[in-house]
Amino acid sequence: MNRSKILEDVVASLVKPEGTMPQLKVGDTVDVHYKIIEGDKERVQVFQGVLIAQKGRGINKMITVRRIVANEGVERIFPLNSPRVEKVEVLRRAEVRRAKLYYLRDRQGKSRRLREDREGSKAKG
Repeated sequence: MNRSKILEDVVASLVKPEGTMPQLKVGDTVDVHYKIIEGDKERVQVFQGVLIAQKGRGINKMITVRRIVANEGVERIFPLNSPRVEKVEVLRRAEVRRAKLYYLRDRQGKSRRLREDREGSKAKG
């Protein structure tokens, strides 16, 4: 058995099944349920924010989520296939025209808002 076959088998066993994660797009407002371990206790903390970037694929897929706490922007990168990420829920979808929304870092107030995605507004095909 060659190395690449062994590596593929290990990666396939670690990737979460297809149905467990929702279809994520940049611009979505998401809740990321993340396990926190404090001493011998374990709890789930919810991080809610706007998905501003996705990168990687397969087991290396990561998302960057940005939120505002006390008028300060906080960004966090979550590896989607980590056992600590319990689930990701999509709360709202936004209509965006960029692959990465890094420009939101410089925005404040109303200019930070994203336009709500209207289903069926664009002809797909």
